[in-house]
Amino acid sequence: MRLSPDKLSAHLRKTLAPLYLVFGEETLLAQEAADAIRAAARERGYSERECLTVETGFDWNTLRQLASSPSLFASHRLLELRIGDAKPGDAGAKALSAYAMRPVEDAVLLVIAGKVDWHAQKSHWFAALDEAGVVVPALPVDARQRPAWIERRLRNRGLNPVPEAVALLSERVEGNLLAAAQEIEKLVLTAETSSLTVEAVWAAVGDSARFSIYDFVDAALLGESERVVRILDGLHGEGVEPVLINWALHREVRTLTRLAFTCAGGQPLEGVLNAHKVWEKRKPLIRNALKRLTLADCQQLLRACSRIDRCIKGAETGAPWDELMMAGLRLAGRELLPGTF
Repeated sequence: MRLSPDKLSAHLRKTLAPLYLVFGEETLLAQEAADAIRAAARERGYSERECLTVETGFDWNTLRQLASSPSLFASHRLLELRIGDAKPGDAGAKALSAYAMRPVEDAVLLVIAGKVDWHAQKSHWFAALDEAGVVVPALPVDARQRPAWIERRLRNRGLNPVPEAVALLSERVEGNLLAAAQEIEKLVLTAETSSLTVEAVWAAVGDSARFSIYDFVDAALLGESERVVRILDGLHGEGVEPVLINWALHREVRTLTRLAFTCAGGQPLEGVLNAHKVWEKRKPLIRNALKRLTLADCQQLLRACSRIDRCIKGAETGAPWDELMMAGLRLAGRELLPGTF
């Protein structure tokens, strides 16, 4: 059974499953989910905790041996298996599947993993854990989900924010959930009343936004020109190499150009997206961009990416960061002055 992190607490108040798998790259959500499971186990008398960490050369028989060895000090145990970003391999897959088929009666198994790709999620061991227990995906909270996540967390901590305060806080901590959680705790301590205003957020919250090169491209695809500028400034300030940003931009523009070329031949967009195997999650972004951009626009952007590459390499005069800004704004649908692109 799969449960989102925000539904885990309600589940734990009612019951405790024989095993849990917490996985995903969002560190804050994974830590909080694991902590909640540990706390629920302690409350139900699982007073002993034994941990295993999967490293190079790890013997998966250790899990079986630990599970089958009765505790000398407690009647109920929490067994914790930390996989991290390692892949279980054949031995690990067999050990996890075998445990899922016969969970230990006096123990709860908590498996903590890093990012698990879609291929691994279709594997037998993953399905076995999903069927026998509870799987909690700690996945990144995207820009569209972040305001709701922040508002829910604020209200859970006793604050009643106005929508503008939520929007401002979401902007100030973009891409950094840990910073968001810390700023919310700060607001809890400093707020004079339960009503949270924009002024209170301005006074208490610093700018902790953290971006990736993919955030830049996605903002441009969505037509969010102001956010394009903010993200690129953030990446510049963090010392990200412009060649990496241009690589991500060029890759996306190549895809758009292929799609626009096919659509120009008379094929419907949905069929083109399916034929090119565009992920469901990215289809709204691509649709949004292709409503604005013609094939000629995409080809112009391709030439711009080539020019940025030459500027970075010193083969052509120009400032790479300025060129990246202009290309990002053009992809976002922002009209530029003649001669600037």
